[in-house]
Order: sequence, then C-alpha cells, then structure tokens
Amino acid sequence: MTIVDSGRSPVMKKIITVVGVLAASALGLAGQAQAGPAPMPNFKGKPLMAVYRTVDAGTRIDVRDVSGFKRHVLWPANWKACTQVPAAGAPVGAPVEIGVVKNAERCP
Repeated sequence: MTIVDSGRSPVMKKIITVVGVLAASALGLAGQAQAGPAPMPNFKGKPLMAVYRTVDAGTRIDVRDVSGFKRHVLWPANWKACTQVPAAGAPVGAPVEIGVVKNAERCP
C-alpha cells in the first residue's frame, strides 16, 4: 500500500498504514472462507482414530462393522477404515459413513 504524503503527522501515517494492512488481511481471510471445505481424504486402510482426528468436530461420523459379524465399535483404536462415503476427493458431507474391521482383519 502506498501512502501519498499530504502533510499528515507520522502518527496519522502509521494509523492509516495499520488500517490498510488490517483491511487487506480481512479481505484475504474472506477469500479463504469462501473457498469452502477441504475435500474428503482417503481413509481406506487407515486407523479409525485418524478419521476422528481429521474430520471436523461438527461432522457426524457413522461407523459400522463391514466384516459381516455386525459388531459394535466400542474402542475406535482397535479398528481401521475399509469403506467411506463420501469418496476420497468429494466434498465432505454430513454424515460421513465409515465401514470398519478390526485392525488385525482384512477389509472385505
């Protein structure tokens, strides 16, 4: 930002500069906010805890056992992701659905 010297005091010049910098910062942040959410990462084969750490806290995550045993996921650290909706690269929707199996098992 260039300020033309029009006889203003040094203090006034600093105030104008600070206001200009703040306005430019606000415009930059507004542009970032309009960019939208990040695309859905690929969670296949990753620990279920990585899903919880990565997805925004306001997003609902539905987890289900896809091994065929219909088990309940009580301790997420013991499970890994096999399937996901939405797919990797798609916009994150609510809810996120993750199909899981125990860490020692193979994904179907």
